[in-house]
Amino acid sequence: MPPDLLREAGRRLELLSLAVAAGFAFALAIHPLLRAAGWSALPRPRTHAVVSVLMIVVSLVVAWTARRGLLTPIRLLDLGLVYEVVVAMGIAIGDNLTPLTAESPLETISWLCVLIVMFPLVVPATPGKAILASLAAASTWPLAYALGLRLGNPPAHASTVFLNAVENYLAAILALLPSLVLRRLGAAVQKAREMGSYELVERLDRGGMGEVWRARHRMLARPAAIKLIRPDRLGLAHGHAADNIVLRFEREAQATAALHSPHTVELYDFGVTSDGTFYYVMEILDGLDLESLISRFGPVPAERAAHLLLHACDSLDDAHYVGLVHRDIKPANLYACRRGRRHDFLKVLDFGLVKSSWADGSSDVALTRESAITGTPAFLAPEIVLGERAIDGRVDIYGLGCVAYWLVSGQRVFEGATPMELVIHHVQTAPVPPSRRGGVPVPRALEDLILACLEKDPARRPASAAELGRRLEATGLPAGWTPERAREWWDANIPPPAAAAR
Repeated sequence: MPPDLLREAGRRLELLSLAVAAGFAFALAIHPLLRAAGWSALPRPRTHAVVSVLMIVVSLVVAWTARRGLLTPIRLLDLGLVYEVVVAMGIAIGDNLTPLTAESPLETISWLCVLIVMFPLVVPATPGKAILASLAAASTWPLAYALGLRLGNPPAHASTVFLNAVENYLAAILALLPSLVLRRLGAAVQKAREMGSYELVERLDRGGMGEVWRARHRMLARPAAIKLIRPDRLGLAHGHAADNIVLRFEREAQATAALHSPHTVELYDFGVTSDGTFYYVMEILDGLDLESLISRFGPVPAERAAHLLLHACDSLDDAHYVGLVHRDIKPANLYACRRGRRHDFLKVLDFGLVKSSWADGSSDVALTRESAITGTPAFLAPEIVLGERAIDGRVDIYGLGCVAYWLVSGQRVFEGATPMELVIHHVQTAPVPPSRRGGVPVPRALEDLILACLEKDPARRPASAAELGRRLEATGLPAGWTPERAREWWDANIPPPAAAAR
């Protein structure tokens, strides 16, 4: 079964154990009330109370173990099978503290049967483990019956004992069926998640264009991230338009793989599944995107902003040189991460959906008509809003200006109640200088450069990413964000996984 489904089963085990604890707590509380009202004469109330308290404690320990993640998913589910037997024993003892009557078990089914049949649906296991745990749970009834005799219960007729015992073993056999069904479903899910040579492990994110999953290569140890882009999200699931999109994605994926900037996310593989799902296999990164960075920690110092923007310029300059225009530069697509011993190493993401100067015109028109690749309203260059066909890398310069504004102010360049209001602002409204928006102090040189990137007329912006990078370096700000400062910030705010585990 896929790891994420195993973890989901662990969460179900936590909920089940809490429900069992609540059930025994309810029984512990209600029996004295019923006895006081004369509605029930529960035999051996102290023994019932002891059993209930033990079941509550065991259930809470299992729930706590599942919540804290103290065991691997598989070991947690193994613990769940042991827990099934323990709870079965508690139920069986409760059943046998009352002398057994000749009443047919076909008229009164024990809660033990219900537990045995239902438990595999909550805690999946291999058929061997499932049948072993179910038989062990069923065997608690004869043991509890023997305990009842030792406590003074009169012996019941042999046929009554047999029928009460055999119903639990029949339930154990029936419990094998959901185990087999869940095993087959798990295998089917695993097969459906295979993307070429990669196997999907867990979903990391979901966006407007698709999903991002953690993946692993079936032959190599290298982890990866896979972005799935389903054809229905593009509105082009069938026909010649879909064929054109496939061809365009293939060409652009090849171009993306040819990019050489270390600040561009590395593309490992690309493919289309039999159901028409596009997928990109990329390096997996340790860090967070600039949207999350500012949302969690607030605006960054001007030196750090300039440092990150310089990295983005390196990636965009490389892309623009081979004719690729990103068209969706925004904080969520710029990722600050650790790379070896380097910190705040920026990666530009989502180069899979770009405009290229050499793209097939018909496919590009199809994409635009379906509004599949239009960018994000809060970061759109005016020429994209106006529908101009002859766009170039300066739309990415505008997007980078919006990102810079976000980094130092913690606010968007423009706010609007609707996407239409936002894009109209980008076309018509002059931006307020970021230094007036209450963020961090912004040196005049950096503020002038940000406002230059946000010019409505592309001709008034920096002519290229390379020029923007040179002007950023000329401010002297990037050098102020030293490796030591970057490392100190990351160690204090986002420790590496190994350190966090310790």
